[in-house]
Amino acid sequence: MKPQLFALLTAAAWGIGGYFEKKGLHAGNLSPQVGITIRTFVAMIVLGIVSWPQLRTVGQADGKALLTLVVGGGLVAGSIGMLSFYAAIKGAPLSRVMPIAFTSPLFGALAAVVLGGEALTLKAALGMMLTVGGIVLLTT
Repeated sequence: MKPQLFALLTAAAWGIGGYFEKKGLHAGNLSPQVGITIRTFVAMIVLGIVSWPQLRTVGQADGKALLTLVVGGGLVAGSIGMLSFYAAIKGAPLSRVMPIAFTSPLFGALAAVVLGGEALTLKAALGMMLTVGGIVLLTT
């Protein structure tokens, strides 16, 4: 499958999943922290099963690579990002929260330019501006 199709599947899964997460938080009168704990627990079971054959490769990675995953994926995206997302969906309509929360490609593109040395092309700059404009339109 092409990477673009995986990206589209990701967007659909996160968007549709967000709807059910919000519904579950409110139906169960659960805190965002409990919601993300349930989500993470289920994800760990599924991901543990599908990654089991590849887990031995962790020993081949150097400490810097693992630290990058721990800090970037575990702390920043997995903990701070998800706790913030759950707090947002618990407290506001999805139609206002989702467009803002899913500006993550904008921040990823900025990080790639600023931290990763990727070139800032006119096309990328216009795309970033259109992203911001679209978010403003959707949330106001």
